[in-house]
Amino acid sequence: MTTAILNIGQLVTLAGPARPRIGAELRELGLIPDAALLIEDGRITAAGPSTELSSQIPAHAAVVDAGGRCVTPGFVDAHTHLCFAGNRAAEFEQRIAGATYQEIAAAGGGILSTVALTRAATFDHLLAATRGHRDWMLRSGTTTIEAKSGYGLNWETEARILQVLARLNSEGPARIVSTLLAAHAVPPDEHRADYVLWIQEELIPEVAEARLARYCDAFCDDHAFTVDETRRVLIAAKEHGLRLRVHAEQFRSGTGAELAADLGAATADHLETVTDETLLRLRNASVQPVLLPGSVFALSRTQYPPARRMVDLGLAIVVATDFNPGSSPISSMPFILSLSCLQMGLSPAEALIAATINAAYSLDLGSTIGSLEPGKQADLVIHEFNDYRELAYFIAVPARPRVFIAGNEVTE
Repeated sequence: MTTAILNIGQLVTLAGPARPRIGAELRELGLIPDAALLIEDGRITAAGPSTELSSQIPAHAAVVDAGGRCVTPGFVDAHTHLCFAGNRAAEFEQRIAGATYQEIAAAGGGILSTVALTRAATFDHLLAATRGHRDWMLRSGTTTIEAKSGYGLNWETEARILQVLARLNSEGPARIVSTLLAAHAVPPDEHRADYVLWIQEELIPEVAEARLARYCDAFCDDHAFTVDETRRVLIAAKEHGLRLRVHAEQFRSGTGAELAADLGAATADHLETVTDETLLRLRNASVQPVLLPGSVFALSRTQYPPARRMVDLGLAIVVATDFNPGSSPISSMPFILSLSCLQMGLSPAEALIAATINAAYSLDLGSTIGSLEPGKQADLVIHEFNDYRELAYFIAVPARPRVFIAGNEVTE
């Protein structure tokens, strides 16, 4: 099937080097005014000025009129906790009244409250809930989603979560990339050392053998897992062929980012408290920082990751939602772009690249998605405006862009 998207007022191709973008490259958008896209069997065959491509459009092509609007690649959300049951609205109210994230967790709330709800949910219940979360993301232009387990903390429920994610990936239209996050919290019915050993010696081998996850993650923090515990989990994952991601340095420096560099992790995520010395180690190890301003915002904190410093030091930054029921109930990547610009000092171009092509590379998908170049899958968004800067400028607007995955328009 051939599709021609015509009358594009501003095409943001993000054409560039075949690697994550750093430094000044984060502002190079590959803009083409008055543009067209040609798509064949779900992949882009040409992207360029309308005057150059008009003669290449076959008579049988399906034509989409972009209405003079801006077209960008679909968003790649590289850090989410997509699959869970219930919500934590009561804790939201507690935080407003002054309770901290750590205080709520110590009282039996937080992650463990979602674990109890998720353990009690059937496969069909979890599938319906997670499909709903995915649909929120699709409606705002997200076409690829990294999704973690971590609300089961036992074999039965961790497997159920990963199976739900596999089912959603197979049914489409969004691509779901699964990550094992059993090292999210210690379940209340387990001894800490025994639980870590179980993850290492039993869960990781079983998940890897069943190919239920592509990545393994761990939450390294004072109220989660120590650096030593995280190291043991991630080394076991690496030995079984899983790539690594790490929750690190969210509340205190020295909690996991150096380990990410030592083990060659794909990403180190959060990094609100990271130091310059550790940033240099991440850069030298080619670890991509995944920045999650939504969780800072939703927890009413003020210490955002030092994104501007990361760009200056030459790190290939990524921004993502951290969508989850507790610290970041945010599914909208455009809202994350606004926070990235207003609270972390990124330009609209830098934020957009961090949410698309750089995010794709953090998931080993940069050769397939993340930019609108010939040969890549046609995952794209026709926005309701004419200039890419309006994505971050219009904050939390109820936009309804036209979303295409593999050249097919996504319908509800």
